[in-house]
Amino acid sequence: MSVAPAAVEPDRADVLARAEAAYLGLALGDALGATVEFMTPREIAHHFAHQGGVHREIIGGGWLKLKPGQVTDDTTMSLALGEAILSNGGRVEAPACARAFDAWMRAKPVDIGNTVRRNLLAFRRTGEPQAPASEHDAGNGAAMRVLPVALATFGWPEDAVRDATRAQAHVTHNNAMSDAACEFLVLAVQDFLRGDSLQQVVQRRIHPLVSDVPAFGFGDRPRRENPSGWVVETMQAVLQAVIEDHGFENCLVDVVNRGGDADTTGAITGMLAGAMYGLDAIPSRWLSQLDSNVHKRCESQARQLLAATS
Repeated sequence: MSVAPAAVEPDRADVLARAEAAYLGLALGDALGATVEFMTPREIAHHFAHQGGVHREIIGGGWLKLKPGQVTDDTTMSLALGEAILSNGGRVEAPACARAFDAWMRAKPVDIGNTVRRNLLAFRRTGEPQAPASEHDAGNGAAMRVLPVALATFGWPEDAVRDATRAQAHVTHNNAMSDAACEFLVLAVQDFLRGDSLQQVVQRRIHPLVSDVPAFGFGDRPRRENPSGWVVETMQAVLQAVIEDHGFENCLVDVVNRGGDADTTGAITGMLAGAMYGLDAIPSRWLSQLDSNVHKRCESQARQLLAATS
């Protein structure tokens, strides 16, 4: 009688390195993409004609007039969520998340999405930490900040991971499309943390996602350029960039040069690519440009959130 091989326990040091790479990838994708946010691919090509028509350096600027290495709401909301989870004993619960996001908004972040603002203002008025279900809240604002949940629930049963993912998401985005994207991202990041290959994640996560939510389909669609903040267009651009398997740097350069909501597509792609390719794949020149405080906070939270699962 044949016996199935036992599951191999992932090396903890490798998991930690991939977790740090995912968090740094999020921040780097955010900082890289913010420069070209709301630009079209044609505008990007014209603006960076002196670099072969491709934006590939962390230089700041953009419509927010950022300093080189400065990040936007994608990273700062993620860090706020991570602090909420750590302060709540490693639990992902809507009230703690809502209070953390409200404090983040009161600190006057450099940018904030309309759906996030509207539902956090409703939380202030009512004290209800979960936004009502709405077909109009299918934006990418919950997906962009979901990485701390992936780290804090690493090793949990999948149903519990999904529950935690929705708990943070529904504070501002109580929507089935948003839920599908958030749950996929958390579970895919966790697969990459375990050392799974892109092909394994394609089979286990991406194919079922597209089967369940055909709108996320990307293989038979034209290149998704100028993606909006609608989570469907965000996921199409991200999945097209990630599926090519052409390395961390090229993956992020690809997605941000599509323009549109480039800080968010960059952040989401960065968290996936960081977990997949690891720390050694991240360009040192990008890391040297990243805001030093953000750099330290991302590394520290990655370690602390994973430690909470031990």
